[in-house]
Amino acid sequence: VQLQASGGGLVQPGGYLRLSCAASGSIHDKHSMGWYRQTPGKQRELVASITSGGSRDFANSVKGRFTISTDDAKNTVHLQMNSLKPEDTAVYYCNLWNYGMDYWGKGTQVTVSS
Repeated sequence: VQLQASGGGLVQPGGYLRLSCAASGSIHDKHSMGWYRQTPGKQRELVASITSGGSRDFANSVKGRFTISTDDAKNTVHLQMNSLKPEDTAVYYCNLWNYGMDYWGKGTQVTVSS
């Protein structure tokens, strides 16, 4: 299983970014995909996740600002990040929970700064 992430970059406060992550390989019908983020000295934290059944989970800090969706035909997950704040600055990691195992993509930097 491989995860290929795209998106990220530098954006001003109040702006938006879209992260995408495509999974390839053997994907179980029941799985979940999502995004985590990490800043220096802190633990990696869940940003948002979505199960193959469509259940979504969001960190309280991003509720109402971020949305998560999937393109099942392409095993791709998208994270739409709106109204970005400086505190959203972090390295974002794509995650796939598949056959009881966690898979991680390479991190992508998101920087929110004026």
